[in-house]
Amino acid sequence: MFGTAKKEIRIIIIEDHKLTRFGLRTAFEEAERIIVIGEAETGEDGIKLAAELNPDVVLMDLGLPRIDGITATKRIKEINKNIKIIILTSHNNEDEIWLSLSAGANAYCLKDIEPERLIQVVESIYEGAAWLDPGIADIILKNISSQLPIKTNANIQAESAPHAEQEKVQLTERELEVLKLLVEGNPNAEIAKKLMVSIHTAKAHVCNILQKLSVDDRTQAAIKAIKDGIV
Repeated sequence: MFGTAKKEIRIIIIEDHKLTRFGLRTAFEEAERIIVIGEAETGEDGIKLAAELNPDVVLMDLGLPRIDGITATKRIKEINKNIKIIILTSHNNEDEIWLSLSAGANAYCLKDIEPERLIQVVESIYEGAAWLDPGIADIILKNISSQLPIKTNANIQAESAPHAEQEKVQLTERELEVLKLLVEGNPNAEIAKKLMVSIHTAKAHVCNILQKLSVDDRTQAAIKAIKDGIV
């Protein structure tokens, strides 16, 4: 025996357009690890299907009838927070991006993504990474940059006040390196490889980062790191 085969990734597709569902299902047939175990046309049916089948990953559209994709994402995460949710949409509205991530989405992809890349995203999200479409990440970063205040002497004095100092996140140089790789969407195995450390060490750094940032998962850590300009 030459190693252990990687575990199969069970996904469901929640998308109201039949042709799009067909295209996604066809694309995933080319992936060795991914198997589509169910499909739903509405957010309401998607929530029921997720509760019934307990998939590893959900591919979620936003513009769904009855219950929208953001609400469906939140409801599915309430059922099982371990289910990974990838938003796949044509919407690049900033409010919808933040609402989706706040609802618990682990990735946000635009529908013009190449099938091969989408397969890679599904696999990386399953392994524990967070991922933002490059176009989406650019929108968010530009918006954050435009809102960053220009520092004055008053700003600097305010930042040095006791209450501000208490709120400042203290990350080590190594933890900042790990956080940067996490924001880029790297799973623990890839972080370990790039930093030339064991995967157990990488996991320990990630756990410390989550604790210091006061967040529950990698996606929230990535969002906080971008919003607060930590990396």
